[in-house]
Amino acid sequence: MTVSMEWAEKYRPGTLADVVGHKKPIEQLREWAEQWVHGMPEKRAVILQGQAGIGKTSSAHALARDFGWEAIELNASDQRTAGVIEKVAGSASRMRTLTGVTGKRLVILDEADNLHGNSDRGGSRAIINVIKNTNQPIVLIANDLYGISSSLRSLCLEIKFNSIQTRSMVPALKEIARKEGIMCGIGVIEKIAENADGDFRSAVNDLQAVAMGRSEINIEDISTAERDNKESIFKVVGKVFKGKSVRSALEASYSLDETPEDFIHWIDENLPHQYSGKDEEAITSDIVDAYSYISKADRFLGRVRRRQNYRMWRYASTLMTGGTVVSKSKLRGGFVRYQSPSLWRRMGQIRSKRNMRDNIAAKVGSHCNESMKYSRMGLTPIYASLLDDDDYAVDVVATLDLNVDELVQLKGSKKVTKKIQKIYDAAQQLRPEIVPGIEFSGRPVEKAPKKRPDQLSLDSIKSPETKTESKAEVEIASGEKPVSAPGPGDRTVASGKDAPAKKQIQKKPQKTLFDF
Repeated sequence: MTVSMEWAEKYRPGTLADVVGHKKPIEQLREWAEQWVHGMPEKRAVILQGQAGIGKTSSAHALARDFGWEAIELNASDQRTAGVIEKVAGSASRMRTLTGVTGKRLVILDEADNLHGNSDRGGSRAIINVIKNTNQPIVLIANDLYGISSSLRSLCLEIKFNSIQTRSMVPALKEIARKEGIMCGIGVIEKIAENADGDFRSAVNDLQAVAMGRSEINIEDISTAERDNKESIFKVVGKVFKGKSVRSALEASYSLDETPEDFIHWIDENLPHQYSGKDEEAITSDIVDAYSYISKADRFLGRVRRRQNYRMWRYASTLMTGGTVVSKSKLRGGFVRYQSPSLWRRMGQIRSKRNMRDNIAAKVGSHCNESMKYSRMGLTPIYASLLDDDDYAVDVVATLDLNVDELVQLKGSKKVTKKIQKIYDAAQQLRPEIVPGIEFSGRPVEKAPKKRPDQLSLDSIKSPETKTESKAEVEIASGEKPVSAPGPGDRTVASGKDAPAKKQIQKKPQKTLFDF
């Protein structure tokens, strides 16, 4: 049997009705798209989030086909810097399509939770600006919702795609096998669907791999083992706080794509909220016992850092997971949302503020021709005080080319106020008029006089034998009318004595590169 293309691509759903196992998310996505048909919805962008291989990207393209929209996609293989996103997605979200006047463009940004590194520098901020100014629908696709910044999530409608159940995959896999002319024995399709663990794309790829070179498949032909899927951090935290088995919690932590050094922060952040109820004290005995195990685990983590002996991670993992499980005296009802470590958020905020401080210092140093260190310590406070004066604030923002966030930081404010926005808008209008050489007072800086042509040539360089210029050469160089040299009978009186006649100096020929 000759395989022309991958079955996962060949049988990609063409419409939203063909998407397998996502009835409720598809309805939400369709309702959001219908709002674009009749106007502009409150949320101009939507985030499709869920594990890989469950049909998020296929649903976005099927949506475009159902509504007759043109789809433009940026994925992780593309460079997604601020300039690229503004050039591709920004222009696409503002202009009309080439096929029709009333049609729309669906901008699809795949793997929006992986905007990291130099290749994606400034991408998240550019996406926020594009969403605020767009008049076209935008779809963001992410595996991890918390990998997207909170400011970006607040602008989007979140739609959760859960993993596909086995009973939903079986009919679709049987239909693919029928179209390919493959006879499947009893339990074959069910086994393939079960091994996929909710990943429909992997199930289709497994079916194609087993059917390669065969026209009939039996249960003994399936040799695919269960996938080593990484556990979600929220599932593992749930097994620690809600479970009763130490073994299951410990095994779940082993399959977690987090180090014990990171996982202990998750337990520390959520422990006080999970082990206390409404009618209980703020600090219960369960919290005290659990923290005693966590402190011992932290000792082992410190030994790992000092001795570089990573075998001790096993002891830290056992204490932080098993100790938290056995410290629970009872199961507490109700749902309490798991929070990411606040320490990471604070560190991220400090890092962003530090980067913005350095950006401001770099702009001040560039304007004053000073180093960044001196600009940060000595000049930036002066410019900050100038912002308090209404006569200078607009000129400072326009000359330094500050954005809104940098203006808020330099102003010492916590948010964008009406006064700050007014200063920024006035600076935007003034900015095209700012040219190099203009100070805040509006007086042009005097430019250095241009050099004369004779100063740019090697002829003006004096030889070691000559130390002074003749009066005639100075007058010629300055553009004045030269005075004729005195004749043999003329005499010049200077200080009561005859001035001696100056010796005629003969110029040496200029050397070129070929003379060396």
